[in-house]
Amino acid sequence: FARMFVQVCLYFYCKCLWRCLKFVVRKLTGQCELQRICYNTKPGAARTMKIEASLKGSKSKRLQTSVSVHPDAIEKTIDDIMELKRINPDINPQLGVSLQACLLQIVGYRNLIAEVEKLRREPYDSENPQHEEMLLKLWKCLKPNSPLKARISKQWCEIGFQGDDPKTDFRGMGLLGLYNLVYFAEWDTEIAQQVLSDSLHPKYRELTKKELSQLSKAKWEKKKFDKAIGYSFAIVGINITDLTYNLLVSGALKTHFYNVAPEAPTLTHFQQTFCYLMHEFHKFWIEEDPLDIMEFNRVREKFHKQILKQLQNPEMALCPHFAASESLINM
Repeated sequence: FARMFVQVCLYFYCKCLWRCLKFVVRKLTGQCELQRICYNTKPGAARTMKIEASLKGSKSKRLQTSVSVHPDAIEKTIDDIMELKRINPDINPQLGVSLQACLLQIVGYRNLIAEVEKLRREPYDSENPQHEEMLLKLWKCLKPNSPLKARISKQWCEIGFQGDDPKTDFRGMGLLGLYNLVYFAEWDTEIAQQVLSDSLHPKYRELTKKELSQLSKAKWEKKKFDKAIGYSFAIVGINITDLTYNLLVSGALKTHFYNVAPEAPTLTHFQQTFCYLMHEFHKFWIEEDPLDIMEFNRVREKFHKQILKQLQNPEMALCPHFAASESLINM
């Protein structure tokens, strides 16, 4: 009880001290915290995350709720913030532009979570023509030269499903898993087909001289005859969908999305991130060279931790083909 009491007292002391410090800094600089962030932090994740923390931590309910307004209400919200903070928009025109860009990203991220969650909760329905059309499109993109002989077929195992009917494999991630796989196969077709081929016919990565020198003769002889372990492409795709979803919901992807989306991140951004993670996981799997498929969870968890570590860098943008829009530089 005593320790809890001390922690509570320390919390309120620090909170009051922080508010006093902010008051003193404003008096000295003539700028509120939002102004200092926008003027002293370059656009992207660093700025947007500081703005988000400042608004959420404000003692004003109007500022706290500004991070969850409807996108159409953002302009009015900016006007309310300027009025509440007693900032003249004519003297500080750039502040309104910067705040609007940050709020679009913050509100957009929340809306993206809702959109992704809706897809995840929608089950695959074989009676729905649109669902069936997407499933068949996945086959055509991945196996253009091998016609599907029947809707219920062992052929589905060729692209990594577990049985004759893929619908049972979408239970965990719902339509979201199918959406991501189709996007990968349709928009990154060459890479998707290569990853599929490698998953069926895996190869060892080349060992370095240092690694070769550390192998005993017995291990070297064993390794010469061992076969590299493959994996089920579609099942892993659904698993990586789960990983991408968890990164989104936990807020870890804010760093990436705030750096690559000049305004609101969209479902397309999410799907492109999935494509990147699929490709990266494939390379990571080969690099790890697991003994058998039972090591999948270990490799996945290690990969997850690596991505999380990368996202701790506020300047991180995961996908190399994503570049912050030029318009972001001027916001």
